[in-house]
Parts: sequence; C-alpha cells; structure tokens
Amino acid sequence: MPVEIPEHSVGLVTPLSVTFNAPLLLECGRTLPAYTLAYECYGALNAARSNAILLCHALSGDHHAAGYHSPEERKPGWWDHLVGPGKAIDTSLFFVVCANLIGSCKGSTGPASINPETGTPWGLDFPMVTVRDWVQTQAQLADHLGIDCWAAVVGGSLGGMQVMQWAMDLPHRLRHAVVIAAAPRLTAQNIAFNEVARQAIMTDPDFHGGRYYAQDTKPRRGLSLARMIGHITYLSDDAMRKKFGRDTRGGKAFSFGFDVDFEVESYLRHQGSSFVERFDANSYLYITKALDYFDPAAAYEGNLAAAFAPATAQFLVISFTSDWRFSPARSREIVQALYTRNLEVTYAEITSHQGHDSFLLPIPQYVEVLGTYLTRVAAEVGA
Repeated sequence: MPVEIPEHSVGLVTPLSVTFNAPLLLECGRTLPAYTLAYECYGALNAARSNAILLCHALSGDHHAAGYHSPEERKPGWWDHLVGPGKAIDTSLFFVVCANLIGSCKGSTGPASINPETGTPWGLDFPMVTVRDWVQTQAQLADHLGIDCWAAVVGGSLGGMQVMQWAMDLPHRLRHAVVIAAAPRLTAQNIAFNEVARQAIMTDPDFHGGRYYAQDTKPRRGLSLARMIGHITYLSDDAMRKKFGRDTRGGKAFSFGFDVDFEVESYLRHQGSSFVERFDANSYLYITKALDYFDPAAAYEGNLAAAFAPATAQFLVISFTSDWRFSPARSREIVQALYTRNLEVTYAEITSHQGHDSFLLPIPQYVEVLGTYLTRVAAEVGA
C-alpha cells in the first residue's frame, strides 16, 4: 500500500550510477581496473555550480540519504529528517549528492561485484580500500557532475573521517567541512570491537573463506553477531536503560533457559537478523578495516595539526555528550588541531542521551546548529 510522502520530503528519487573505466590506484598499492559508483542527487545545481553539498555515509549506510525509491517504501533515506526543502540541509538551496562507497554492497563496486579477470565475485580478492581511496572516487564523481568545489562536505562517524580527508587531500575543492560524531583515529578499544565483529563473521562455518556467494549461502550467524556487537556500541547505557531497562519480553516470567528473556535481547537479535538481509558480510570486513586504518596524523609522528596543514576550509565540528564510541574528547582533538592551524572552526557539543547514533536522529539542538551553519554557507555561495 502506498505511503503518504511528507510535505517537506525530497519525494521520490531514482538511484543513479556511473562507471569509471580508468584504472584506480589504491592506497594499498593495488589497482582496481574499473569501478562503479552508485549515488543519488537532491535539489538543483545553480548556474554557478557553487551550491553543491557532498554527504558522506557511515559504515552500514549508502547513497540513499533522503526521500523514497517508490510509493511503497515505508522507510525513507537515512538522513531524511535533515535533507529536504526547508530542512537543515535545504534542498531548495543546495544541490545535494550522496555516493555509496566502493567496497560496499549497495550498488558501488565491492567484494560481491564480478572480478573481470575471473568472471566470479571478488570475495576477499577485492583490494583493501581506505578513506583516502573513497575521497579519490568521490572527487571523480564530482568531476563527472561538473562540480569543481563543494560548498560543503558533510558526514557523521565514518563519514566525518571522509570529510577530514577531503580537507587534507583536496583543500581547493571544498569551502566548508562539517565533521559530526567523528574521531581523528580509532582507539584500541574501537579497533578491538571491530576485530571481534570480523572474527564473528570469518569463523562462521558458512563464510567459506569469503567465497560464500558460490555456495549459495552467507555467514548469517556471524554477520548477525557482528551487527549486535556494533549496535551495543552505538547506543549509550542511558539510552538502553530508558528503552529496555530489565523488562522481560512481553512481561513474561524467566524461561530459565537460553532463549530470549529480556527485551534488549529481542531487540539485538532483531537488529542482527534484519541486517543480514540488507548487507554483505565481506563489505562489513572491508569497511571496518578502513575505519581501523584511518589515522592521518600517523604520517606526522602523531601530530594532527601537521596533518591538517594543507586544509583551507572552514569547519563545523559537532559531538554528542553520550557518545562513548567517538566521544566529545575526540572531537575536541580535531578542534584543537584546527585552532593550531589558525583555521576557522565552530564547535558544538550537543547534549543527548542516544549515544553514537545521535548523529542520525532529529535532536532539536543538533538540527538547529547544523541548519544555522548551512544557512550561512548558502548565503556565502549564492545559493
């Protein structure tokens, strides 16, 4: 049954794709012979081509940031509450682009794609990709769209890491950098969580060394467990307590067994099982590894300010008080490095109880800060 599309939605959108046939040299030293990027666009590019915004998605996200693919689609894009006419990322002012990362499984070239040399899916033969590689592909997409300079590059979590890499590698191609709930590198604890998730996938008997496509199966148990582990880190203790407490499922008595007793157990199992149906296990391995590798200061003996030396963009950095995965302290490291470079930076620490997932939610103060900042950007670029 068709859903009623809200008034301030971008409405029905059609995913697009472009294939680049020139070889892509990756940071790992290997070359991808060609690649496809899936992407979506919202709003209109102005005559001066000055009003374009690039959105960078996080680990399990994709190019579908706003609107609906069909009248029957019940859930809009992942940032729909922020992207649209009159919203914080205002599509009546900006031309907004969001591209799926290579290595993912949502239309861009990744491990499930066909390796032209073998005629079979790449699997773990797919080359390792990094945040820097993603920025390189996004820049080629910008060239394809005729965009020389983004009014802003915006991203949360892993998306925020891409924003920082843009500012360092291609400073002449963005005016503003909006870094939300991100970090300049993962802590050992974060790397540990990612490794446990990867091991859950790789030790699943149905993993088959990453070649499960040929077996007409997938490592369901491992990927589900990986998602459950990750989801715990995305929520705060306070959020989980308020949402679930120690409530038993349906208010029933304990089973005195190992089935689901608590609501939080039911929730995590649902998150895990639903994720298996929409994401590829190999892509999860590759993208979490790219997260682990991101550390631009490593090339400068740990000096993040030195890594930002090429940057010229103005920055908005946003963190959330309850985010313990990418805590406000990590955002303040970024801010301090930018101050050291004498770059213009605005910092907002938003009070929230939802943990790392706050960057995906319509928290009023967050929406107001982002919207106010981008309104200024719109005026600056003549949007």
